[in-house]
Amino acid sequence: MIKTYKIEVDCANCANKMEEAAQKTKGVKNAAVNFMTLKMNVEFEEGQDPQTVMRQVRKNCKRIEDDCEIYL
Repeated sequence: MIKTYKIEVDCANCANKMEEAAQKTKGVKNAAVNFMTLKMNVEFEEGQDPQTVMRQVRKNCKRIEDDCEIYL
């Protein structure tokens, strides 16, 4: 399952950091951040609950870039 989320981030480098943090999150098969459109596409592993996984993705992203936001 792939879902798209609106994000808020200040620079392209920070967007790359968010993408890396999302990709390392358990339950995420793949993640891609587009800084130009301020969107994050997340593909979830089979059987994972997107809401639960995205709460962890948000926590992981905030650890590396505390002023970023993901709108769930």
